[in-house]
Amino acid sequence: MSLSSRLSNGWTIAQNSFKVLKANKQLLIFPILSGVSMVLIMASFFVAALGYAGWDLDNFNNLDRSSNNILGYLFLFVYYIINYFVVVFFNMALIHCATLYFKGEEPTVAKGIAFSRSRIGSILAWAVFAGVIGAILRIVQENLGSLGKIITGIIGIVWSIATFFVVPVIAYENLGPIDALKRSTQMIKEKWGEGLGAGFSFGLIQLVGIIIIALIGGGLAILIHPLVGIAAAAFCFMLMATVISAARTIFVSQIYNNVTGNPVEQYDQAFIDNLFVPKKK
Repeated sequence: MSLSSRLSNGWTIAQNSFKVLKANKQLLIFPILSGVSMVLIMASFFVAALGYAGWDLDNFNNLDRSSNNILGYLFLFVYYIINYFVVVFFNMALIHCATLYFKGEEPTVAKGIAFSRSRIGSILAWAVFAGVIGAILRIVQENLGSLGKIITGIIGIVWSIATFFVVPVIAYENLGPIDALKRSTQMIKEKWGEGLGAGFSFGLIQLVGIIIIALIGGGLAILIHPLVGIAAAAFCFMLMATVISAARTIFVSQIYNNVTGNPVEQYDQAFIDNLFVPKKK
């Protein structure tokens, strides 16, 4: 499959994801809840760390830079666990709602939340597993300098690809963290193959969005007031991030359903057959 074909397929999938989101605007609540939760979690951890440092910013900065601080690493590990738990919880709720829509059922926020609650154990297990990996990578990055950044950067790319299907896998296949990772990796190798590059179309959409937002913000800053431009740009950026996050998750749901033999009505099957070209050996 040529690069132009992959980009064309990616653009088609992206368009379809946005169409699904347009028909189910209530699904935007999931990335919003996830984002708000993360802000509150980050704020609570910052306050807790600042309190531990005696409410002194200098002590806080020294604590943050201390590579031998076991408590600091424990703090980091707990933060990663909570971070992964929140993200996976709301992503799973969104994926389930998208799946309901693909089946012709009415997706609601309540149904999505209820489904994620029914998978609390699996979500927590994955959060602990991913939290360990995340904390280890952060420690390596902090202690190996530039080399650590290169190593963690490469591992991070591999990790993001390998975990592409993890959320729907732990949602519907009742697998533990390691088996879920293996299953996701297997699906990537066997089904996605050279078509993986198609997903980068979302990045292009986001880049175009950033340029447009920058132009709008800059125009308002010049014509009205800098603060107005900054506020408008910030609002538009958060809105864009929310929409693209939801569309990406719907994208994963669509691809997973087709890979596992549950065709999505929004796709022409010939298109699906061409998209999932087995990786050449």
